Amino acid sequence: MKEEASIEAELKGKTLLTYLYLLRRGGGPVGVRELQRALKFSSPSIAAYHLNKLLNLGLVEKNRSGEYYLKREIKIGILTLFTRIGSIIIPRYLFYSVLFTTMLILYVLLYPQVGTIHNIIALIFISLASAIFWYETIRLWRRKPF
Repeated sequence: MKEEASIEAELKGKTLLTYLYLLRRGGGPVGVRELQRALKFSSPSIAAYHLNKLLNLGLVEKNRSGEYYLKREIKIGILTLFTRIGSIIIPRYLFYSVLFTTMLILYVLLYPQVGTIHNIIALIFISLASAIFWYETIRLWRRKPF
């Protein structure tokens, strides 16, 4: 736990942008010049500095050809609210949003809506849950740091 706290203290600014770029790439390989162009750093030495900083933190490793690979994925800050599937990074709430929306659709399609208090309460609760999770998913998506 302490190790992650020290990594979180070091992982900010352009170093964090570098780490997020590697995450989006699905782990690598990334060269210094490619990173410089992608993140619009003023020189390759700035890109190399941030990649070496990640190397010293144990988050990336370097191969013989000079390319960097993501070695270890950590969840810090806002990244704890996201999950990665391949190279796609999505908010965790998306799974709950889809689940509750699917449940709502199936409930409406499979059960007769006769207007009883049970039907009304079920529709209200599942609609509210679905709306809240979609709201949180969209809010997180807008705040994503990458």
